[in-house]
Amino acid sequence: MDLSIIIPNFNTKKLLQECLDSLEKNKGRLKMEVIVVDNGSKDSSVDFLKKNLQRGTVQAILLDQNWGFTGAVNRGIKRAQGKFLLLLNVDTQVLEGTLEETIKFVQDHPQAITGLQLINPDGSIQPSVYHFPSLFRAIKEFWLGQKDSYQKYYPRTKKPVKVDAVTGAAMVIPRKIIKKIGLLNEKYFFYFEDLDYCRQANKAGLAVYYLPSAKILHHHGAAGKDFPEITHQWLVESSKKYNGLLKYYLLTLIIGLGQKWRKLIGKN
Repeated sequence: MDLSIIIPNFNTKKLLQECLDSLEKNKGRLKMEVIVVDNGSKDSSVDFLKKNLQRGTVQAILLDQNWGFTGAVNRGIKRAQGKFLLLLNVDTQVLEGTLEETIKFVQDHPQAITGLQLINPDGSIQPSVYHFPSLFRAIKEFWLGQKDSYQKYYPRTKKPVKVDAVTGAAMVIPRKIIKKIGLLNEKYFFYFEDLDYCRQANKAGLAVYYLPSAKILHHHGAAGKDFPEITHQWLVESSKKYNGLLKYYLLTLIIGLGQKWRKLIGKN
């Protein structure tokens, strides 16, 4: 098995169907498996998955409650058989040639995490790469106006490039890395699990790449649009866990005051 694709799902049957259809359409000759981990959905997702199971087109792990993105992904990883594991958001669609480009690159880089390029519905490139957050970077972006210093960005290149971290919306992890540094940290229910995993890889001396030739259409935020207050709460909680309380509050202060200052002086 070349590639195991792991898709967490929670009450997003329509998005799930579109994602799976894109995989079926663009899989080519690749030896791959698709594992959907359902986080206790209450919509028609489970019925849809059971029908797909009958046709043998996808594997499903049906959980009785919401274990979050990280909990779902880890359960998928434990089931997966592939040499490489593609973590894929449910609100994505794989574009033509993407899987071939991905497997070609990761086979040549079996000791690296790889993030694929995310595309907005209007065709523009979506920011999907992180710097490891620091107080200095926050000052550079929000006080000095140096864009792409702190916030999520995308490298202006057509070639693969090493970066600090990539989003888990479309991230390939070789099995060799999982054996070396373990599963994702389940203290992150949702958000920051990707940054944390890339940080662990960095500490272990492993590389992280951004691969612009492998493109994924991403309806950013579509999976959580029906409960924005809860997703914001998850974001805040995960940021506190990742940064620590002192650094979290210092970052919040720097960013908030910096945004007000630049607005006051008429700069974006």
